[in-house]
Amino acid sequence: MTATPIKPVLVANAARPSREQALEAVRTLIAWAGDDPARPGLIDTPKRVVDAYGEWFDGYEADAAAELSRTFEDVTGYDDMVLLKDIEVESHCEHHLAPFLGKASVAYIPGEKVVGISKLARVVEIFARRLQNQETLTNDVVAAIESHLAPKGVAVLIDAQHQCMTTRGVHHRHVSTTTTRFTGAFKDDPALVERFLKLAKG
Repeated sequence: MTATPIKPVLVANAARPSREQALEAVRTLIAWAGDDPARPGLIDTPKRVVDAYGEWFDGYEADAAAELSRTFEDVTGYDDMVLLKDIEVESHCEHHLAPFLGKASVAYIPGEKVVGISKLARVVEIFARRLQNQETLTNDVVAAIESHLAPKGVAVLIDAQHQCMTTRGVHHRHVSTTTTRFTGAFKDDPALVERFLKLAKG
């Protein structure tokens, strides 16, 4: 069954706030927290925060389809999994805008096409640099690979620690969240899933 990507709602250019409006929003939050945005230590903070947001969320400007568009059809009969593990995940929870950090393992079994391995890591990065939950991130990575490579199966595992849980709320540190998604041959073959998980976990 093909995974259905969950599309982010992108703000139209006409409705997107200006940089100055974003800077003023940060100043407002600093003042709301109880500090003075005009004091020397904070006067340049709005600029730094807006610049950081531009980097953290540049996945909205990137196209996973473009990364997966250059494929190679000569696989010389290779019909086993291609696995990348320990891909760094740096994302932000859509509920609190707090970071969640971890690693992803991505595998697929080629059909008639393969893609450069760096492109798989780039797809994880593109979707990670958006606001979402970990389940959505997992699902979107699978959906992109299925849609553009037409593989025989896809497997994705993401393990991450959420700072909305470690630095606020219940304050439980060292708790990680694991999400997985399997399609095609992986979903149909428990032994294949077991091998993927064993390789992904080292």
